[in-house]
Amino acid sequence: MSNSTKYVFVTGGVASSLGKGIIAASLAKLLQARGYSTTIQKLDPYINIDPGTLNPYEHGECYVTDDGAETDLDLGHYERFLNVKTSQANNITTGRIYQSVINKERKGEYLGKTVQVIPHVTDEIKQSIQELGKNGEYDIIITEIGGTVGDIESLPYVEAVRQMLWEFEDDCIVIHLTLIPYLAAAGELKTKPTQHSVKALLELGVQPDVLCCRTEHELELNLRKKIAKFCNVAPEAVIESRDASSIYEVPLLMQEEELDVVVLKKLGLSRKSSPDLDDWKQFLEKLHQPKTEINLGLIGKYVELKDAYKSINEALIHAGATNLCKVNIQWIHSEKLTKKNVASKLDKLDAILVAPGFGSRGITGKLAAVQFARENKIPFLGICLGMQCAVIEFARHVLGWDDAHTVEISPESKRPVISLMEEQKSISDLGGTMRLGAYKCELKPDSNIYEAYNREVINERHRHRFEFNSSYLEDFEKSGMIATGKNPDTGLVEVVEITDHPWFVGVQFHPEYKSTVAKPHPLFVAFVKAAIDAKK
Repeated sequence: MSNSTKYVFVTGGVASSLGKGIIAASLAKLLQARGYSTTIQKLDPYINIDPGTLNPYEHGECYVTDDGAETDLDLGHYERFLNVKTSQANNITTGRIYQSVINKERKGEYLGKTVQVIPHVTDEIKQSIQELGKNGEYDIIITEIGGTVGDIESLPYVEAVRQMLWEFEDDCIVIHLTLIPYLAAAGELKTKPTQHSVKALLELGVQPDVLCCRTEHELELNLRKKIAKFCNVAPEAVIESRDASSIYEVPLLMQEEELDVVVLKKLGLSRKSSPDLDDWKQFLEKLHQPKTEINLGLIGKYVELKDAYKSINEALIHAGATNLCKVNIQWIHSEKLTKKNVASKLDKLDAILVAPGFGSRGITGKLAAVQFARENKIPFLGICLGMQCAVIEFARHVLGWDDAHTVEISPESKRPVISLMEEQKSISDLGGTMRLGAYKCELKPDSNIYEAYNREVINERHRHRFEFNSSYLEDFEKSGMIATGKNPDTGLVEVVEITDHPWFVGVQFHPEYKSTVAKPHPLFVAFVKAAIDAKK
């Protein structure tokens, strides 16, 4: 059976966190650069419907798409590499699969049959995989399967892949990402874990077509031949994936290894033209040859887990390269910041960013950081809760309202300067019920935010329940905190700035989600530039 869309499945073995998402994104970038329309989707084996209710310590950042889907952070990599928007269809979880199957069973759609993992759950998975290819928009769909081969959770996904390989034999291939560990005591790379991983995949009926081998050292030809022989793959399909100084190096490393050439050959597709990666190479040149550097403090309560702020980190890398500036991020735990130590911890910084989050933990430290940035005229960016902290701090220390707070933390506050959004008041379920996805915002001319975007109307992604309490807006504006961005339909205050500060911006939305290599986010570019100017 033939199909107009081709499918590439990426599985992982031996260990987790080998970088399936980066390999998938790098391959997609190379195929896109050859003129193929490509997208990537992630299949996550957990039973949560989405990562929206997961603690960042469990799963890192929750990435939000334009259509309001709360998704895996790998979708951020897909967008950053391809500069193509993803959607709900790009992230499937076991929770969503089972929810759909159970809903169909309740409606009687299975005509009284016993509902089982095979065929009902695997059929649902196959249907979800093919959903993106329905309208013929994509030539190639790359599907990353979360987890590690051998995990109980991912078995139905591997079985669905086995069935698709059988049903569309000329249109599907499997790339298996595996680890070749280096044993210092023996002084050599070991292939046995990879052999066992492929054996586990073979026991499930899936023969990988390409092996991507994560390694710290060069894979010599003899070693490649050995791996090829024991794992039933062609020697040229044993790809070395060496550790790189930056994730943005990986597409070029994969091009050197001819991963895209091998994949196109296996799929029976022409090479078309050579990949045009000039813009990508220019970005890397800027990244590796900065003319200046700044120290930027990222204040958050999850800083020990960098993945919790993945998109912010990457947006700062993009903005730094644009400004030919190395951005040294100082990860500062908001729980460890107090009024007493804030000066000693922040006084060497050229810029301060207060990160998003939920709940009361670490809020005192965030407020201290905002006050320090405001009083010392340090360029400041507050995102979501960071913006709300800027509002609370201004209310307390400029307007003199000591009891000002957010109702998220202090429901009985006499001065609820941050309040629950009206449409949120009747909601009891926490999953997928926030203000999510892209909304318009009108910007005020003669403001830092307008200067950054250079346009009157912008469209940014949201993830919040609480908002600036507009009944206090007049008091704030009289004292110098101005609403410089508002939603045109609801009047929701989206952006605040302080007039007697060189660059102090708080945004309710999440600009970090839309920064890509091809289009670094203008707000982060302006923020880094403000820090460079302030340092001069």
